[in-house]
Amino acid sequence: MDYKDYYATLGVNKNASADEIKKAFRKLAVKYHPDRNPDDKQAEERFKEISEAYEVLSDGDKRKKYDQFGQYWKQAGQSTWTGAGANVDMGNFDFSQYGNFDEFINELLGRFSTPGGPKAGGYNYSGSRTGYTGYGSGFGNQTPAPNREATLKLTLSEAFRGVQKRLNLGNEIIDVRIPPGAKQGSRIRVRGKGGSSPYSQNRGDLYLNVELTPHNFFKFEEDNLVCEVPITPDEAVLGTTIDVPTPDGMVTVKVPPGIRSGQSLRLRGKGWVNQKKGRGDQFVKIIIETPQNISETERTYYEKIRDSRTYEPRKHLQQISL
Repeated sequence: MDYKDYYATLGVNKNASADEIKKAFRKLAVKYHPDRNPDDKQAEERFKEISEAYEVLSDGDKRKKYDQFGQYWKQAGQSTWTGAGANVDMGNFDFSQYGNFDEFINELLGRFSTPGGPKAGGYNYSGSRTGYTGYGSGFGNQTPAPNREATLKLTLSEAFRGVQKRLNLGNEIIDVRIPPGAKQGSRIRVRGKGGSSPYSQNRGDLYLNVELTPHNFFKFEEDNLVCEVPITPDEAVLGTTIDVPTPDGMVTVKVPPGIRSGQSLRLRGKGWVNQKKGRGDQFVKIIIETPQNISETERTYYEKIRDSRTYEPRKHLQQISL
């Protein structure tokens, strides 16, 4: 193992008191903390180094061994850590859960390995460092508690009405209440269910990113709930009434005469739930469908309509030239 001068890392001398070491670490931790240096690999490596140095020099027994044995201080004790394949002493701290010190630092920084696959209740864990909580004035509060993110799949019915989901986080199972009105991309915060700091009892938060299962009728356009309903050519010309599904059930809608294909009708208060604004609107897009197979009687009447038609939709094209 290469020798690392932990005193130099923290910028203190070998006679520094515990308080001096603590103050030096706090100053450097604030300067190189990942939250203050996003996407800065050098700052991240520096944060690792000062964390490792403080972990040793803040512990009286470890510091004594380090001062006495130098680069071989880890082998001086009786307890061993075999996670990395070598018997090295790590003092009183339980490192048996880590393969090496880098893994410990990675957890400190909030980089969690992904447990295998989707979990119960449509929950799919996708661990990543998304931020830190519990970073304050004292060292105990400076310990970064990493947040977690996960994808939560919901049906449109679950998202509209709200639902309670049971999530398997790997080491614990929690029940989460999803309020009505979640949409694709909604982000739900579950406080205190993120990663744990290896130094303290602080826990970050869990963020659930909502993913909606596609519906065969309802869709979203921005914040509006939309759908398409077909009508026949005669209904478009003469007008009609149609039954349209909404999240609350079927409603009867009047289609005015002369409507064009692609025009939309607004159903006020029949759209998506908004916790702050109440119910939105649903828009019904009218599609005029031309029948592909018609009877002889229908053909006869369509021919009569053609022969007696007074409306010429392409008359304006005669005035167009390049």
